[in-house]
Amino acid sequence: MNTDMESSTREGTIWRRGLYMLLFAFCLWVAKFVVGVVVVFQFFSVVFTGSTNQKLLSFGQSLSTYHYQILLFLTFNSEEHPYPLSDWPEGAPLPPEEQ
Repeated sequence: MNTDMESSTREGTIWRRGLYMLLFAFCLWVAKFVVGVVVVFQFFSVVFTGSTNQKLLSFGQSLSTYHYQILLFLTFNSEEHPYPLSDWPEGAPLPPEEQ
């Protein structure tokens, strides 16, 4: 009987994770759109000013890290929930074993 209870608990956990996966798949879709916008703005920044926009560089790096965190979660390489259930990432991504 104890194994039935453990099995149902695990099933509840996997279904909850499935809902989180849907949420983060949607967040990934939105983030990909935002990356496209950043790419266009950065391109025109270079065309018109001759240099990259440092704020866009920083945001692009953190957005890339966010993509990486979502993909780690979606592929079961991480149990840590990405933003909006944790802090927004800053800087380069950490390998999965260091997160």
